[in-house]
Amino acid sequence: MAFGIKRADLKRWKDEVEGGQIAFLTHFWYDPRFPKAKSVTKVGCNDRKKLSEWGRTYGLQEEWIHERDAYPHFDLIGDKQIEIMKNEGRIGELQKFL
Repeated sequence: MAFGIKRADLKRWKDEVEGGQIAFLTHFWYDPRFPKAKSVTKVGCNDRKKLSEWGRTYGLQEEWIHERDAYPHFDLIGDKQIEIMKNEGRIGELQKFL
């Protein structure tokens, strides 16, 4: 379940994904399998090849792509989330969720 974002944030992410862009959406998140993680960043793109190639640059495997409706995406959590957001120049988006 997503917390800490506005409907407009989700709409922007969906529009960018549908437009074939690499899109980022970070929100509060809880999953008992990852008790130390407080947030997740969803990185999506409806061009699966483009998303897969982007993920490969960070060591993400294609089979880790979540197929959700028209919004295929990687879920980034923990240290990998921080590393990628720093490398993408998006650490500011993550800070409020840490």
